[in-house]
Amino acid sequence: MALRDFALLMAMCLVWAVNNIISKYVVSILDVPPLFYAAARFLIVAVALIPFLFPAPKPLWKLIVTAFLMGAGSFGLMFVGLKDATPSAAAVVLQLGMPATLILSMIFLGERVRWRRGLGMLLTFAGVLTVMWNPQGLTLSGGLVLIAGSTLMAAAGTVMTKQIEGIRPIAFQAWVGLSSLFPMAALSAWLEPEALDIAFAAGWQFWAALAFSALIVSLVAHTVYVTLLQRYEANLISALILVTPLATIALGVLVLHDPFGPRLVIGSALALAGVLIIALRGSQVMSLLLAMRNRTL
Repeated sequence: MALRDFALLMAMCLVWAVNNIISKYVVSILDVPPLFYAAARFLIVAVALIPFLFPAPKPLWKLIVTAFLMGAGSFGLMFVGLKDATPSAAAVVLQLGMPATLILSMIFLGERVRWRRGLGMLLTFAGVLTVMWNPQGLTLSGGLVLIAGSTLMAAAGTVMTKQIEGIRPIAFQAWVGLSSLFPMAALSAWLEPEALDIAFAAGWQFWAALAFSALIVSLVAHTVYVTLLQRYEANLISALILVTPLATIALGVLVLHDPFGPRLVIGSALALAGVLIIALRGSQVMSLLLAMRNRTL
């Protein structure tokens, strides 16, 4: 990989990691309702990408369902989960997307799994459970359970993208924004009736965070990602963007003072080792799916 492209990739990973911290800041410290935050983000993406909506591949219903799963289904649960979960723990739990995508691809795409990737799946599950499990009372963190659910939504959407032909990545991003906007806005209006007042009360910090999330992350970082994915093997990209959860953990500890103890260290090591095995041992089909899945947050 050329040095310039490697620098772009690392910058992209850092942008994603910073966005994880910002999202936690918005929904927890500024106390902006998470569904409203998601809806506002999808609104900006949808408006910015209107010219790329058409022509849309058929069947349209499958495109809309897939875009909804990758957008509202995944991000809605993730932002709600971040109310109670730390970004560091969330970054580890999000790695469930790898084995979840692999399992679904086995069922629906006929993907074959040999022992090395099977080991990777077991390590990832073990790492995530280590982070999620609370030894005091043997209860699971509610926020992390929601984030785990968000990975299942995204995994289902990722596998469905393989069945949609003839759509450009920028066009799919446009449909993610449009398909997610109205469900998120309706849910927010129902469950978060004072959301707009809270957002205005939060001031410029919220609006700056929203612009960064929608424009820099969803549009600029995504464009860089797709460009690099077209230049290099998906296996390589899948492995290198594991820098994102590592940077998220570091920033969570340094900026938000996330708890940093043996459970997080051991869980992170197990989960990331498992994901790395899956990425490096994947087939071309699976590597592409995993690389697509890894772009989210």
